[in-house]
Amino acid sequence: MLFKQLGLSAELLRAVDEKGYSAATPIQQQAIPHILEGHDILAGAQTGTGKTAGFTLPLLQRLQYSQVNRRRVRALVLTPTRELAAQVGDSVRDYGLYLPFRTAVIYGGVSINTQISKLRKGVDVVVATPGRLLDHMQQGTIDLSAIEVLVLDEADRMLDMGFIRDIRKILKVLPEKRQNLLFSATFSDEIRKLAARTLNAPAEIQVAQENTTADRVSQLVYPVDKSRKRELLSHRIGAENWRQVLVFTRTKHGANRLAKQLESDGITATAIHGNKSQAARTRALRDFKDGSVRVLVATDIAARGLDIDRLPHVVNYELPHVPEDYVHRIGRTARAGNDGHAISLVCVDEKKLLADIERLLGARINKEVLPGYEPNPRIKAEPIHKGRPQRPRRSQAPRQRRKRA
Repeated sequence: MLFKQLGLSAELLRAVDEKGYSAATPIQQQAIPHILEGHDILAGAQTGTGKTAGFTLPLLQRLQYSQVNRRRVRALVLTPTRELAAQVGDSVRDYGLYLPFRTAVIYGGVSINTQISKLRKGVDVVVATPGRLLDHMQQGTIDLSAIEVLVLDEADRMLDMGFIRDIRKILKVLPEKRQNLLFSATFSDEIRKLAARTLNAPAEIQVAQENTTADRVSQLVYPVDKSRKRELLSHRIGAENWRQVLVFTRTKHGANRLAKQLESDGITATAIHGNKSQAARTRALRDFKDGSVRVLVATDIAARGLDIDRLPHVVNYELPHVPEDYVHRIGRTARAGNDGHAISLVCVDEKKLLADIERLLGARINKEVLPGYEPNPRIKAEPIHKGRPQRPRRSQAPRQRRKRA
């Protein structure tokens, strides 16, 4: 189905055309008509399916056809991470290029004063992380009493990061009469409870089976000793001439160390994670996108927040402890109909993690032993719980996690 068949305004279709899009994805085909009709929706779609345009386009059109004289915040989009907030903000500006709306993107890690100044001038759409939005609410620098549309983007990730209390506080100050759009990669019991409290007779959309990977992602496992992972990664990047590679590690320290090691191998690399300043994170992502660096080493905080056009390669340098995170990681490639490749470097300690991932996917992932990198059969697995990072308890999560947003 083409975008011009979805009932979008001429201004929006012009912006979509200039972005180079003509055919709508399944999530866009299903979500846009429901949103234009004013329905609440509960939408599930794997990452990279075009859901941002799926809610941005009809949201802008609803604001366009119900314009008010006084400029007030009329649409609020909540996201779990700074990177995702920035990218959603870019989409709102791109698709709203020919509409008279102002957008503010609000997240932590940067000066709040600049954000306050922009809000005082008047904005129509706010894209925010929960923690920084609460800061503005507590300081009285934002008025959410005129919200017409609320979007909870990557809602499952926000709950994983412990933002449920912040979300509840935000919901309390919003007007009862509003349109609610909830997007989530998975529908856990917690998501269902949040939807029941937030949505009003929603249309439910599920365009892909939960916890499935994109059809256009080829997946491959390289069994290798832990001590030779870096060597194998550098070899693959050089031998295959990979020009743009997103590599995932479990820890921030591990990301920094791997980036430095790759640099010592002559491969330009940089790291991105929660301990980096927002300026450093923005610079790292910009350098990766424009080709200044070949490898971006990231922790899972970036797994849902990165949107890189035509990213060809994702590497799991270390497998995640949570199987669902594997799906989110490799979902960074094969976006918007492009092909992608996902490589996992798996040592003997990670065999159980790999089995958990394959159980979640309901399929075995192809394995290939590279000559010269055969695992040493005498190396025995260490207990998987050693060094395993613990998720914060729900009662503590908002305090522990909030600064990262």
